[in-house]
Amino acid sequence: MVGPKIVGGVLSMARQMRRDRPDAVVGFGGYPSIPALGAATLLGLPRMIHEQNGVLGKVNQLFAKRVAGVACGVWPADLPEGALGEHVGNPVRSAVLERAGAAYIPPGDYPMSILVMGGSQGARILSDVVPGAIAALPDEIRQHLRVSHQARDEDGERVMAFYADHGINADVQPFFHDVPTLMSETQLVISRSGASSVADISVIGRPSILIPFAAAAGDHQSANARGLVEAGGAIMIPESALDIPSLSEQIATILSNPTAALQMSIAALSAGVPDATERLVALVEQLAEKDKT
Repeated sequence: MVGPKIVGGVLSMARQMRRDRPDAVVGFGGYPSIPALGAATLLGLPRMIHEQNGVLGKVNQLFAKRVAGVACGVWPADLPEGALGEHVGNPVRSAVLERAGAAYIPPGDYPMSILVMGGSQGARILSDVVPGAIAALPDEIRQHLRVSHQARDEDGERVMAFYADHGINADVQPFFHDVPTLMSETQLVISRSGASSVADISVIGRPSILIPFAAAAGDHQSANARGLVEAGGAIMIPESALDIPSLSEQIATILSNPTAALQMSIAALSAGVPDATERLVALVEQLAEKDKT
């Protein structure tokens, strides 16, 4: 049932669009986009949506077949039957673009780093499993490692203590202010597979182990990881299968094989879309121009 506030928002936006007559209307998902897309649909204005994840959110699902097309941030994407999708990628920050395709130093008998990211709020399961998996690595790998680990405030102290107790050089923070630099300097990324994280990893081009958030709507984080995994740039471990022995084995496999790690970095880069913003702008301009002809 459509609530009165939503109906009011659509009608108010329709009045504004009648006055301003936008050349095109673009929705980026979420409930705030309903008034604009609803009004554009009522008025027959050119419209499209951008979906950052591999599975459309509820609002984008609602409009997917009522717009000219879906600009997909992740490919392949699960689209409703009859919806038209085009891969444009997810725009990344300028700091990421500055590190795009940065030279990769394969793992070896010298200082190496691992970057552990758990999304904007960190991830408890990564704080529970990753330190133990790193501690279980063979000495010849572990002795060369430095770890940058994003952890929630409530987990930070115990994670830091664990690394210290096991003689592992680690920087544990709730938030890293310069992730692009850390990522460009790392040999391996261990991360959730949110859309922005996957985009950053692929644009910079780094081997990764991705652990999708199991409770994500529509399991969209698994869908986000799919393209990077199929390209050969990442290993995906479902949250239900994540434990210390399996993760440690995968880390060791990558860090003990410099040739394979280099190939993973190249594969990750091949899946990246550094010009996602330009692609999206071009689609919007095409949509607006088509309506004028």
